[in-house]
Amino acid sequence: MIRSIKQDWFSNLKGDTLAGIVVALALIPEAIAFSIIAGVDPKIGLYASFSMAVIIAFAGGRPGMISAATGAMALLMVTLVKEHGLEYLLAATLLTGVLQIVAGYLKLADLMRFVSRSVVTGFVNALAILIFMAQLPELTDVTWHVYAMTAAGLVIIYGFPYVPVIGKTLPSPLVCILVLTAVYLLTGMEIRSVGDMGELPDTLPVFLWPDVPLTLETLGIIFPYAIMLTVVGLLESMMTATIVDDLTDTPSDKNRECKGQGLANIGTGLLGGMAGCAMIGQSVINVKSGGRGRLSTLIAGGALLIMVVFLADWVSQIPMAALVAVMIMVSIGTFSWSSIRDLKKHPMSTNLVMLATVAVTVGTHNLAIGVFVGVLLAAMFFANKVGNILYLGSELAASGNARTYRVVGQVFFASASRFMAAFDFKESLEKVTIDLSRAHFWDITAVETLDRIVIKFRREGTEVELIGLNEASATIVDRYAVHNDPEAVEKLMGGH
Repeated sequence: MIRSIKQDWFSNLKGDTLAGIVVALALIPEAIAFSIIAGVDPKIGLYASFSMAVIIAFAGGRPGMISAATGAMALLMVTLVKEHGLEYLLAATLLTGVLQIVAGYLKLADLMRFVSRSVVTGFVNALAILIFMAQLPELTDVTWHVYAMTAAGLVIIYGFPYVPVIGKTLPSPLVCILVLTAVYLLTGMEIRSVGDMGELPDTLPVFLWPDVPLTLETLGIIFPYAIMLTVVGLLESMMTATIVDDLTDTPSDKNRECKGQGLANIGTGLLGGMAGCAMIGQSVINVKSGGRGRLSTLIAGGALLIMVVFLADWVSQIPMAALVAVMIMVSIGTFSWSSIRDLKKHPMSTNLVMLATVAVTVGTHNLAIGVFVGVLLAAMFFANKVGNILYLGSELAASGNARTYRVVGQVFFASASRFMAAFDFKESLEKVTIDLSRAHFWDITAVETLDRIVIKFRREGTEVELIGLNEASATIVDRYAVHNDPEAVEKLMGGH
């Protein structure tokens, strides 16, 4: 226990501290932007980012991962805020937290094993594209100064690590922000700064209970939104955890992360913040800046609050070009460039799943829809591939009046038609033996197909014997097969 605490909190003091400060600076404009998307005051997103990060640092299952207000969650709140107001959003945030805790206890995070690597890659690539696209408004219809500052920021980010002695001591994104802010203040150039994004809060968040009536009508209003926020929040958090696992080569407890996200959203709702979840972009910034432990997440949240409440005058002077440069770095670092090179090597089905996930996610700006389409396509391709692994051979007895069919492979909805087509029902035989010792029956469709095969042979006057069923297949066949029930047979074959 003590060893685990030391590892999570104190094994990387310098790296976690500096990375947390970088993340806090990058969180400010995003939290403000997401608040604007959701239709609420900027302080709602800033309070959410502070409370999510601080609570998840203690309760989360993935050290070094950043949680805060996100664009994916903000998009789901627009209608609720517009039609019912902020108080109902806070109530929905609390309910979201409760549902996420329930999901954690139900171990729903285990469903992540059904998300294939090609879907994760597509998700990552789509997110990288969306992060880059989100920077375009700051690079459109602007003066040359913005382009020069952004380019200079990228040079610092990628070049500073090669500076002798100090290059490895400070995270280059932090150096970029400090240098460009100094240049901005010294030159007085007219470019957008953080202060232009919205007014920063001047007070600490306070505990409050949403001012909504505790009725079934209220529940009916917030429950659909809470369900959507729960699903999207957990999906993005689980995907983020998977990516950070890969970046750091360390495992995470995803069911604990579900509960942690729930606790964080409850805390956020009670402090007047909007619902949030893990942020892939900020988590990548944290890792790239040297953050590995829970301390980096805690410092990100704490530093964010200190900056926006007590250092607002200074923070508001940070040029947006500096933060754009940092986010472009995140976009470049997040994109899986190897997936482009591997297009020629990987199977077509894998490539289609990856590209479909990218296209749908970018097209809808909804990470949940993109992942759902990717998982659906991957499942279809897998079912088709397994369904084709089915072999049926047969041998005619020396007497000429009996045949043995041998079935090898998986029999389920995708292979049932091939299974059925392999039998010759018009051949004049006294007996047919179907050897299923190397086959496996998976579902009701397979059992129903077997019923039809047996019944058709019997209607031709042929005796049928089934041999070799393994225990699992025999269980499902004994429970659902009807070929020995005359009434059920008539019902099944009626009209055929």
